[in-house]
Amino acid sequence: MIMVLRINAFIALITAAIVVSLMAPGELGEKISRVAEAFGTAAGNIGIVIALAAVIGECMMVSGAADCIVQFFIRLLGEKRAPWALMFSGFVLAVPVFFDTVFYLLVPLARSLYKKTGKNYLLSLLAIACGGAITHTLVPPTPGPLLMADNLKIDVGAMMMGGAAVALPAAIIGLLFSRYLDNKMHVPFRELGTSDEFAPPAEEDLPPLGLSLLPVALPVLLISSNTIVKTLSVSEKALAAGTSPNEWNDLLPYTSIIGNPNLAMLVATAVAMGLVWLTRKPTLQQLSETAERSLMSGGVIILITAGGGAFGGMLKAAEIGPAIQSMFQSDSAGGTGIAFLMLGYFIAVLLKIAVGSSTVAMITASGMLAAMMTGDVSLGYHPVYLATAIGAGSLMGSWMNDSGFWIFCKMGALTEAESLKSWTVLLAVLSIVSMAVTVVLALALPMSP
Repeated sequence: MIMVLRINAFIALITAAIVVSLMAPGELGEKISRVAEAFGTAAGNIGIVIALAAVIGECMMVSGAADCIVQFFIRLLGEKRAPWALMFSGFVLAVPVFFDTVFYLLVPLARSLYKKTGKNYLLSLLAIACGGAITHTLVPPTPGPLLMADNLKIDVGAMMMGGAAVALPAAIIGLLFSRYLDNKMHVPFRELGTSDEFAPPAEEDLPPLGLSLLPVALPVLLISSNTIVKTLSVSEKALAAGTSPNEWNDLLPYTSIIGNPNLAMLVATAVAMGLVWLTRKPTLQQLSETAERSLMSGGVIILITAGGGAFGGMLKAAEIGPAIQSMFQSDSAGGTGIAFLMLGYFIAVLLKIAVGSSTVAMITASGMLAAMMTGDVSLGYHPVYLATAIGAGSLMGSWMNDSGFWIFCKMGALTEAESLKSWTVLLAVLSIVSMAVTVVLALALPMSP
């Protein structure tokens, strides 16, 4: 519906959820209401985090915090290693900030860098895409990874750490491949159609690096603290000699509060808005308008994400798991459950190519896999690897039905053919590499829950 009929993604997902619900077992009078219930459950699980992540991203742009992080990486690595600086900037910023915002923010730096050096323009663009795209699909609190964690019952902190472990080597290899593409392709520098180049704030107006990093680092630290304490409280092997598990259990009520993703993101939002207040001295009305702008874009993401959650919930209600589970038993790959990894990957690939949205591909594929994983299925590895396999698949096949494709194409002033030969190919490489890393980690470090 989305690709052929050009129907809005939210309407298409809700329509599909209702159709599946009508065909699924259950009382006739409850078949529509359970779609709304599944939608509400999905929105309740991820809606607050997505909305706050949108506000954090906007505030980091307005305050100059995001630009401060970029300038730090460039100073740290040097101008000759500027592509690495751009890649790491995209990698870090795309954790709390949506990819399109990150690319919009960093493209002016890539363009000004070319004007200074006269070379490697395509490499700079691909470096931004490389870092931003990989964390956007693998590391919460962006919507896709967040809802995958919810669908597959993965702790958000574990999803953060597992996603980052897969994303980092994939991003490094992706940047090396980007250099190869830059050497093979000649992409001329073109001025944008407008004279506005979105100039970054003056360096003297930027907040300190420590404060700039707080909106990114704070939620990661708070959420991870709960994950670590929870792990230590149930695993004596993880404790130092002579330490009682009860001591960690005593901490659990507190870390469960401060490590709750909703509270962690709210605290980070307050810090991000405080940075705007310190650096821009806005009126209360201006500060409110900054939040409202970001919430409007975040609202659309919440609707699509929750719509995908409703669709996934109806697939589970349809009991599709028992029907196809025998085709993908965990012992079909030598007892490792690698068949489930491959299934999740290829479902996400097909959805990405058809729909164009990585987020929709991730939430739909994870919902389908969750429906298949009944109580007697033993993966043999932590389900975080199933989520990273799905995230890897959602990178494959980005073309003209993907908003990210057009952001890269138009903001970078590339032609459609140039974008297909660069952006699409790079994301395919990121997809393959991140899937390979996932399989290796699942075999070498299964971390069975």
